[in-house]
Amino acid sequence: MTYPEPPLREPDLPRTAKVRPTALRTGWTTGACATAAAKAAVTALVTGVPQPEVEIGLPAGRRVRFPVARCELTGVPPRRAEAVVVKDAGDDPDVTHGAELTATVDWTDAPGLCLAGGPGVGTVTKPGLGLAVGGPAINDTPRRMIDAAVAEVVDLAEVGVQVVISVPGGEIMARKTTNRRLGILGGISILGTTGIVRPFSTASWRASVVQAVHVMAAQGERTVVLCTGGRTERAARTLLPELPEVCFVEVGDFTGAAVRAAVADGMTGVVFVGMAGKLAKLAAGILMTHYTRSAVDLSLLGAVTAEAGGGPALVAAVTGANTGRHAYELWEAAGLLGPAGDLLCQRVRQVLLRFAGHAVTVDVAMVDFTGSRTVAATGRWAR
Repeated sequence: MTYPEPPLREPDLPRTAKVRPTALRTGWTTGACATAAAKAAVTALVTGVPQPEVEIGLPAGRRVRFPVARCELTGVPPRRAEAVVVKDAGDDPDVTHGAELTATVDWTDAPGLCLAGGPGVGTVTKPGLGLAVGGPAINDTPRRMIDAAVAEVVDLAEVGVQVVISVPGGEIMARKTTNRRLGILGGISILGTTGIVRPFSTASWRASVVQAVHVMAAQGERTVVLCTGGRTERAARTLLPELPEVCFVEVGDFTGAAVRAAVADGMTGVVFVGMAGKLAKLAAGILMTHYTRSAVDLSLLGAVTAEAGGGPALVAAVTGANTGRHAYELWEAAGLLGPAGDLLCQRVRQVLLRFAGHAVTVDVAMVDFTGSRTVAATGRWAR
């Protein structure tokens, strides 16, 4: 099927992007820092000793240590503890660099962990974020990390703990983010899928994507698999278990740079694996998808909905959706996720073929937001 051809655009990098002569320094997500603060506070509450540093586990299994900027106990015997871990974002131009991730911990009567957001942590007011409306903007991975870290200190089947995460000045920091547009009000989000901040937003990251394609080509491989991040890479490896590790490239926002390098290096095949938001941007012809330089075209998703058989009410709801994820959830609720997702993947395939000058074959797959399930695709995975 042929679709109207959108103009191909590859916006410039943000002004914060810099070419550096040395390797970029990674940092820690707000989720990792909140986890470290929570574990330090719980440990202090259990031992009665303020903690100068703390060790936590990251989702991939790595153990890392964080200095604790402040750790205090109140009550006799201690009934409350508070710990602060200062976020170091590395070389990423992150507005939350230097934020004081604060965990306040109290005992509760009911066993288990009760996690809440305090001042400076945003409240979710719109659907489409994978979080409960009215609840704190603490994403799923940080929630699991905090739960696991607290469980290293106390048996949550026997003991009840309340952890409140707050960020002094978080409401001011949030003004420099897209939170308000997404319906997250009153503060920042507690984010992260790996615990590690990699400087995706820089020219050096773009160069590292191109270098990864060159390395793969030098080893004689001819199919490159482009993934937007860690979860999509895990999904891609499930789809293509026969390919060696070197074939999988985390492109972040730099799909255009990766495809251009693949063509220049004589690749014969490109596979793109992503989630709904990135796919929507690519379908609109946007090859550099940094959030400051592009937005999801909801009218395009509305057109996809209509083509997939969605009625006027669903088309209107998708066109007015809060995010690409919200559109995905509307499709899923209407039983239209497969057909609409397939059409979206087909549109992305056409854009990438045009951008590559039809010099490579292209297949596209869309995965769910955990990266555990392929929900739509072209080529060999299409239904």
